[in-house]
Amino acid sequence: MNYNEIGKTGMRVSNLSFGASSLGGVFHDIREAEGIKAVYTAVEHGMNFIDVSPYYGHYKAETVLGKALKEIPRDKYYLSTKVGRYGKDGVNTWDYSGKRATESVYESLERLHIEYIDLINVHDVEFSDMNQVVNETLPALAELKKKGVVGHVGITDLQLENLKWVIDHSESGTVESVLNFCHYCLNDEKLADYLDYFESKNIGIINASPLSMGLLSLRGVPAWHPAPQALVEACRKAVQHCQSKNYPIEKLAIQYSVSNPRIATTLFSSANPDNVLKNIAYAEEPIDWNLVKEVQEIIGEQMRVSWANS
Repeated sequence: MNYNEIGKTGMRVSNLSFGASSLGGVFHDIREAEGIKAVYTAVEHGMNFIDVSPYYGHYKAETVLGKALKEIPRDKYYLSTKVGRYGKDGVNTWDYSGKRATESVYESLERLHIEYIDLINVHDVEFSDMNQVVNETLPALAELKKKGVVGHVGITDLQLENLKWVIDHSESGTVESVLNFCHYCLNDEKLADYLDYFESKNIGIINASPLSMGLLSLRGVPAWHPAPQALVEACRKAVQHCQSKNYPIEKLAIQYSVSNPRIATTLFSSANPDNVLKNIAYAEEPIDWNLVKEVQEIIGEQMRVSWANS
């Protein structure tokens, strides 16, 4: 396992890290004991960064993760959670007020059975009034940092433009990391266009969803996936090509996403201990760069044909 620092935070984290969204049954129902074992397996095999949110499973992911963390020495991991997105009884809610952000941090501490949070993030700023994030949410989290309740402050979003806007409008040094997903994977490298910008601000970069929410998997995409049909079809052909080479596309996707040392870590989520071990093994094996080129050419050509026919 390779380790990189998240910006200038001093946190050196494994290049493949554990996303705990699956513990909330976000993708499918889980067996709690198996999910807890998945956390143990990740930490025991060198993954020292765990990311979660109150939103995942509407508090369930934090609750299950907290049960696991009670049995793991605190110096064995860095813990990241979030504020802003919540839910109850199947209904999603959003609240980016400073008051709610502060309350949320203390609630997360209780659910997770820990005394401090290494990295606290404003979750998916696209759903917020971003002026409120700049003027209220982030200052509230900065106050908790001064008190030692949280170690570092970050923001997350799918849209890289939103991350840049919040950083540009915040006091320098407030935002210490960004978490972006689906933009550094085999079919989408948009995050690479922003690396210089984030580094110029001393901001660490966390990547997530190396399988592009199922596009780069044998299982395929869930019904709710927002990708256009042309991209779904292009990725399906890439999956078939990898199968013909006896090289699972999931393996290639994991390897590709962890290959850039400018990205501190890439998050994947699984409540299955066997999948955790498999993904760790993938990350530690050398990547087939020729196959990367072939897959990207297949996806690119399929998309060009689709555009030409539209």
